[in-house]
Amino acid sequence: MVPRVFSSALKTLVALPLFAAFAATAHAANPAPSSIVVNVNQQFGFSLPDWFPLSNSILTSFLITTLLIIGIRLLVGKPKIVPGRGQAVFESLITALKDMLEPIVGKKAMPGAFPVLFCFFIFILVHNWSGMLPFIGTAGWFVTQADGTEKLIPLLRPHTSEANGTIALALVSFGAWLILIFKYAGPKLIWHDLFGNKAGKGELHPAMYYFLTVVFFLVGIIELVSIGMRPVTLSARLFGNVFGGENLLHATGFIFIFYFLEIIVGLVQAFVFTLLSSVYIGLICNHGDDHGDEHEHGHGNVADAGPAKH
Repeated sequence: MVPRVFSSALKTLVALPLFAAFAATAHAANPAPSSIVVNVNQQFGFSLPDWFPLSNSILTSFLITTLLIIGIRLLVGKPKIVPGRGQAVFESLITALKDMLEPIVGKKAMPGAFPVLFCFFIFILVHNWSGMLPFIGTAGWFVTQADGTEKLIPLLRPHTSEANGTIALALVSFGAWLILIFKYAGPKLIWHDLFGNKAGKGELHPAMYYFLTVVFFLVGIIELVSIGMRPVTLSARLFGNVFGGENLLHATGFIFIFYFLEIIVGLVQAFVFTLLSSVYIGLICNHGDDHGDEHEHGHGNVADAGPAKH
């Protein structure tokens, strides 16, 4: 089971920066000359198509993801039934995250959701911490601004310290959410979950039941507005914390105590993004089926045991 999860997670990790890069092209195509988001394609004259602007954060995304994949492959090697030391470490991380997220997502949707959620956590965590590495955010070139001062334009920047990058991750999360709920819940359950009357028809007066039907429908419209705001809140929360931490490190001259603070913030923000993505999936896909299965198994065990002896 774990080698299959590892293989799926690795494939998702390869695809994630590609999806994120294509979704993050909103403002990266023609940035201002002194903007911290620089089009590396234009700066160095790379022969890339105009519809694929290679910004400094997207370049960092590709480089770090490549190093991450190579590092994981070297650490794990070929997955085996009896794991080696590196595979055991990685499997422990997978198992811990799986045990944490499965009660939220539900057993039914977990096989499809976990590779995406796991790669969100690893991808965001590594990029949150990448701003503390040498040359990322500090190596680049200076440009002269209108007031005569010079400003550093970094060649490499953490993917999560740019608004385009966090918006891209939020859109990927939203797209994965749509695919998973239609696959594991279906249109009928989605409609009932959003607009359906949750009250029992036989327990209420018909007039009250139909009144609640209208109320639940109106609440569903409000819920749709809330769902539409999810990519905004996901991206803004992640961007604000990482961008603020990056500026704090530069403003304070990379004092050690702020390094420790950024380690904590980077871990928390990666976990929050992953946890919220799993909660959104579980709200639709996890409706107590696991409890029902356990209840049925419990009755089955009692039946198998036969009548009690007095």
